[in-house]
This record gives sequence, structure tokens and C-alpha cells, in this order.
Amino acid sequence: MAYKIIVDADACPVKPEIVKAAAQFQTEVVMVASFDHRLAPMDGVQIVQVDRSDQSADLYIANRIAPGDVLITQDFGLAAIALGKKAIALSNRGQTYSDRTIDFLLDRRHEQAKQRRGGKHSKGPKPFTEEDRQFFLQTLTKVLRRLQDNSTL
Repeated sequence: MAYKIIVDADACPVKPEIVKAAAQFQTEVVMVASFDHRLAPMDGVQIVQVDRSDQSADLYIANRIAPGDVLITQDFGLAAIALGKKAIALSNRGQTYSDRTIDFLLDRRHEQAKQRRGGKHSKGPKPFTEEDRQFFLQTLTKVLRRLQDNSTL
């Protein structure tokens, strides 16, 4: 079964790492971004630009992701959709979303949004580091190796 890597690319800081890993495993990459985030052409990458409405990239991805595909996203809701479609979902920091963890993450996101609406301010995510970048690349490489090994059985 052929799988692909689909990237929620609007704010993805690890695009070069994705392209590098995909080339190593000869895997198709589809980067989806709004027209507000122009993406430069890259070898081995299909770039899809969608309109700038709030959920356009998510809807495009949700309608096209298939079992066994690998999704790279920071969006817990989109990750939940991908898991429901039997895809693999990873964060930009290399966290593997799973059926066991996604409900907690969605609940936490909901609670934090309620607190923000109530006037509470939070710090936001910690700065993205070179260690985050390396951990992501290691995690993606392991996932692609596992998919490659399973497809040769």
C-alpha cells in the first residue's frame, strides 16, 4: 500500500526535515497551506494552496487523508480526524498522537480556550529548538522505517 506524508504546512517549522526524510524513503509529500503562506517549490513535494478561510487547509486534508498516511500537524482536531481514518499523526515536535492521548489533548485545548475567553492569559508554547527539530526528524524516520518494513512483508 502506498502511503504519503501530508503536511498542515501553514506554520510548520520542520518542512526541510520532512522533505529530507521523505526522500530517504522515496515517499510522496503533500504540503497544504493557505494562499497567505506561499510555499516555495521543492523536489518531491506536491504543494497545494487553498483559500485563506479559517479551516480550508484542514478540510482539504481531512477529505484526502487515507489509512496509513502520515499527517504532520499541530492541530489536535485535525489529528483526531486523521486517527479516525487510520492514519498516523505527528506533531511538529515529534509527538505521536494516539487514540489514547487525543481525547486528553482536545479536552485540555477546550479548557484553555474557556479560560482565555474568561480573561486568563497563558504563556503559549515554548520556543521551538534545535533539539525539537532533531527529535521530530528521528520520530518521522522511525515511523517511515516501520511503514516501509511493514509494506515489504
